[in-house]
Amino acid sequence: MTSILTTHMHHVLKPGYAYPFAIDFTNDPYYGSTDEENEAYIVRSKRKKSTNEFYSYITLYVTTRNRQMTLAVFPVRQNTSKVGYIAQCLDRITELGLRIEVLCLDREFYTRKVLGFLMDVQVPFIVPVRKHGKRMKQVLQGTHSRYAEYRMHGKPVLVLTIAIAVKYAKGKRGKRGVENLGYVVGNLRWNPHRVHQTYRSRFSIESSYRMRNQVKPRTSTKNPVIRYLYAIISFLLKNIWIDILWKHFSPVKQGPQTIEVRGFRFSSFMCIIWEAIRTSMRGARAIPVLRYPV
Repeated sequence: MTSILTTHMHHVLKPGYAYPFAIDFTNDPYYGSTDEENEAYIVRSKRKKSTNEFYSYITLYVTTRNRQMTLAVFPVRQNTSKVGYIAQCLDRITELGLRIEVLCLDREFYTRKVLGFLMDVQVPFIVPVRKHGKRMKQVLQGTHSRYAEYRMHGKPVLVLTIAIAVKYAKGKRGKRGVENLGYVVGNLRWNPHRVHQTYRSRFSIESSYRMRNQVKPRTSTKNPVIRYLYAIISFLLKNIWIDILWKHFSPVKQGPQTIEVRGFRFSSFMCIIWEAIRTSMRGARAIPVLRYPV
């Protein structure tokens, strides 16, 4: 089902090219009952929007500026490992003929199994460290950007390469002085500041989630298949909008190809979708499930 997301990819992403990717989890709040139909798909997490039960999805996302498309969405099931989902995402990248410049994962993926797997498959990756333990705190003390080695104890011991970018807080987030920002990296020898800046681009996925939530169909069903279909539709609409921009709002000029986002905002695209639904359902009793843009 997730393959429908890439039907509009060829104007935006070119097979054979390398792109930065992000893999992330997104949670949809659930307020209904739980039974054998949906129990395996209900994920319990930190309370948010008056519930701690969610339908969760793992997404594969391109973070290149103006090419930010969701290429895969997989429903999260209880007792399925993170490594399994990462492997699915890597397989999807291969199926699409794309190459990985770097794979960015958030701190939730800072685990022995995940890091060991990424090192084994030799994928270029960046994962922020967890700042716990005396040894890690010692590694993250310094006044200049650098690389360091860190041994994650266990069987076997994992020898991690840590890129440390030093930044001056200047009062941001209530902090002052030197900040040591550490990232586990694999198959990369970039300058630590480049590692930091590249990882920051991963946060574009948050704006994609906000867009997705604006067009996410509303439902009270507990059926995980229907909810999965609605999740894919919401990500698909963002992809279609990006495809339209590259086909119709990309001026012909010298230099790299660019798009004019201001020429066709996502809010305008939402209005078109809304009007198309109203027209197609005129006279019907059903109420459109998309939220009207404000």
